[in-house]
Amino acid sequence: MKSGLLPALALVAICGVGCGGKKTDETGTANDAAPTTRKAMTYAQDVEFLKKHTDAIVLGGETGPSVCIVPKYQARVMTSSTDAKAGDGNGWINYELIEGGKTIPHINPFGGEDRFWMGPEGGQFAIFFKKGDKFDLEAWQTPAFIDTEGYKLVSKSDKEAVFEHEAKFDNYSGTAFDAKIGRTVRLMGPEDVEKTLGVKPGEGVSSVAYETRNTVTNSGTAAWTKESGLLSIWILGMFKHSPTTHVMIPFKTGPEAQLGPVVNDAYFGKVPADRLKVMDDLIVFKGDGQYRSKIGVSPKRVKPILGSYDPARGLLTVVQFTLPEGATDYVNSMWEMQKEPFAGDVVNSYNDGPPGEGKKPLGPFYELETSSPALALAPGASATHVHRTFHFRGSEAELQKLATKLFGADLKKVGAAFEAAS
Repeated sequence: MKSGLLPALALVAICGVGCGGKKTDETGTANDAAPTTRKAMTYAQDVEFLKKHTDAIVLGGETGPSVCIVPKYQARVMTSSTDAKAGDGNGWINYELIEGGKTIPHINPFGGEDRFWMGPEGGQFAIFFKKGDKFDLEAWQTPAFIDTEGYKLVSKSDKEAVFEHEAKFDNYSGTAFDAKIGRTVRLMGPEDVEKTLGVKPGEGVSSVAYETRNTVTNSGTAAWTKESGLLSIWILGMFKHSPTTHVMIPFKTGPEAQLGPVVNDAYFGKVPADRLKVMDDLIVFKGDGQYRSKIGVSPKRVKPILGSYDPARGLLTVVQFTLPEGATDYVNSMWEMQKEPFAGDVVNSYNDGPPGEGKKPLGPFYELETSSPALALAPGASATHVHRTFHFRGSEAELQKLATKLFGADLKKVGAAFEAAS
């Protein structure tokens, strides 16, 4: 989870996004300090707001594609737009927490559509729980290096910003980690989009695209091993929702006996049928911010792409990421002592919503998340996870062409599937 609020923020609501645990709705207090409704802001207004309250920097010109980054918030991309001057922003921002100017316990979910995290969250190798703690919300604590510590800006140009950070922390089993984090945010041009995705947007389609290169180096003297616990690079994006937002995740088809379940929907209890559909080789999940739920896809099923479509805004979002061939070990973040600590999911999607009857959602928003394999690194060795985000705005006909090539998806059928189930 990741986006935040004022001090009274309910623990149960706090856990909505990043938490890998089981059902937790019975724990916590009411979210009395949930975000208030405010008038939607343009990207330019978001940038103005962030610069007023923190150390925000911008890539791109005064018009056209642009992204806004906050070094203080672990160099996360807070939001982006196809039109810096007059366009809407794509990232969800927690205005109340930022405006309040104070940090809160457990997590500070500032928002942002590309945030650097690390796993595992739960289990015997967890980095969100201290040795001997119960796996519950009272003990859960986001490590400072991915919550409250700022990252150093090393260099910046109009199109790229480079950051670094040093972190020291222990896992649940008592293993000490020394890690150097490098993070580069690069604004991509049309030629980059065509090269990386293999498609060229049609006439009338505007876009903004960027990549983050996230490198972790073992800066200690001991090797990181399975026996003492491994880490993963975990990138999460919090996006603005609408009643018609649908997440789309292509998957590898094949028998369950060989490849396992198509989708893991056990994070917060089984997702209702009117919110999750498997259509041929495409998983479709509602990202409407109205029902707290989360899904994941395993290494045997995953493809290096996922995304979402919002017909109300004429917006197609695509996430592409590093998927090393043959990698099978991904950290498990479930809140329990695990039989299989390296049987985690590669991609996840979270949909925010009320954490219980009478309680308010954290955002609301929805998330697209990707993870690196478990990092078995010798001293001085490094691993990099690349996470690219593309936003396309245009007519349904033009976005359908992109959706067909990238997801094999019929956008009308995606929407109709939920209409039939409702």
